[in-house]
Amino acid sequence: MSELLTTYHLTGIAIGLITFLIIGLFHPLVIKGEYYFGVNCWWAFLIAGLALLIAAVYIKDTFYSATLAVTGFSSLWSILEVFEQRKRVQKGWFPKNPKRS
Repeated sequence: MSELLTTYHLTGIAIGLITFLIIGLFHPLVIKGEYYFGVNCWWAFLIAGLALLIAAVYIKDTFYSATLAVTGFSSLWSILEVFEQRKRVQKGWFPKNPKRS
C-alpha cells in the first residue's frame, strides 16, 4: 500500500483523507460515549490516545505511523469534546439518556 502511495506521490492525499474520516468517526463516538457513559468515558479516550501515540512512534512506515498519530490525537481531543458534549446536552441541543441519573 505504501509503495503505491509513494510511487504516485499520494501519501499526503491519503493521510488527508484518513484524517477526514477519523475526525468524522470521532464525532458520533463522543456523542454516544457521553449518552451512554457520561463524562466518565474520558478515561477510554485517554488510554486509547496514549496507546495509539506510543504505537505511532514504533511504526516505521510514514502512512501507518501518521494514521495512528492522527487517531491518537483525535482520541485525546475527544476528552475535551466529551465535556463540551455534556454542556450541549444541558442546553438541550442533544438528548439526555433517561436511564442514566
